[in-house]
Amino acid sequence: MKTEIVQVSKDNPDPEVIKRASEIILSGGLVAFPTETVYGLGANALDTDAVAKIYLAKGRPSNNPLIVHVASIEEAMKIVAFWSEEAELLSRRFWPGPLTMVLPKRDIVPENVTGGGSTVAVRFPAHRVARDLIMACKVPLAAPSANRSMRLSPTTADHVRKSLGGRIDMILDGGPTLVGVESTVIDLSQHPAVLLRPGRITPNEIENVIGSIALLGFGDQGQGGAMKSPGMMKKHYSPQAPLECVEGALDMEKIMQRHPGERIGILQYRSHAPISIDDVVCIKMPGNARKYASRLYAALHALDEAGVVKIYVEFPPEGEEWMAVRDRLKRASAK
Repeated sequence: MKTEIVQVSKDNPDPEVIKRASEIILSGGLVAFPTETVYGLGANALDTDAVAKIYLAKGRPSNNPLIVHVASIEEAMKIVAFWSEEAELLSRRFWPGPLTMVLPKRDIVPENVTGGGSTVAVRFPAHRVARDLIMACKVPLAAPSANRSMRLSPTTADHVRKSLGGRIDMILDGGPTLVGVESTVIDLSQHPAVLLRPGRITPNEIENVIGSIALLGFGDQGQGGAMKSPGMMKKHYSPQAPLECVEGALDMEKIMQRHPGERIGILQYRSHAPISIDDVVCIKMPGNARKYASRLYAALHALDEAGVVKIYVEFPPEGEEWMAVRDRLKRASAK
C-alpha cells in the first residue's frame, strides 16, 4: 500500500483535503491525523471491518480498546448508554480538549472498538483538523495513536510515516502536536470515578468539578477482565533502545563504564551542567512539566534516530503536574 502524505493547515485546513480524507475513511480506509495530544489513526468507529484494520496496521492486541473521537457533546451522547451528571459537568468544563471519559456503551459501538468490554472511551478533540475531519465523515472515529503497538507515540507526521508508512492510506500533516502526551482518561462507569491514565488535565482539576476520584496503581487494570482504556498496559510507549529511569542526577562515570565504545542517549533534567562526552547524545529537557511533556516523545524519537543503544533518563520530580510524564517513562522502561 502507498501511503499518501498531505500537508494541511492546523488552523484552516483545506476543505477539499479534508473531504478526500473523509472519503477514504467512509470507504473503510485508515487516515492518520493530528490532535492536540498526539497523531491518531482514524477509522469509522461504527464499521467493524474498518476498526479491524487499525489493529492489523498497528499490530495491536485485540483486548486493548480504542478511543472514539466525536465533534460535539451531542455526538458523544449518541454512542453511550448513560450520560451521567459527571459526564455533563466534565464535558462542559474540558471539551473540546485532552480529556477522555469512559461510559457504558450503546450497542451501535462494535465490540472490537471496546476490546470486548461494555464501556466505551470517548473524547472531543480540540485540534481543528481532527474536528473538521470528524464532521466531514459524519461518523465518530476510532483513533488510537498512529504508531506500531507498544512503540513511541507520534507527535509529527514524519513519526507516523516511519512507523506506519505503507500500512495506512493517508497521513494528514498538520505539524507538531501541542500537548505531546495522550489524553487524561477518567472512568465514569463506576463510583467514585477512577483515573485510568494521567494526562494534561490533572486529578485535582477533575476533582474541582466532580469531587473525589480514585487513582489506579501503576500496572493495575482495575476491576473486571477487559481493559476500559488504552494506555493501561505495563509496557508501553517504548523507544527502540532500552530505557532506564534514574532518580537523582546521573553518574556518568558509571554509565560510561557500562557502555565502552557504545553510543548512549541521555534525557537530562536535574543536572545543571550540560553533559558533553564523546558517544553521548544528550537532550536537555525543560523544567516545566507541560513543556517537558510536549517534547518527551520527540526527544525519544530523536535518540532512536541517533542510533543509541541505551537511553538514561533523569526522572522528573513527583507531584501531580508530573504524573503524565512519569507514567509514560515508567511504562517505557518497564520490562
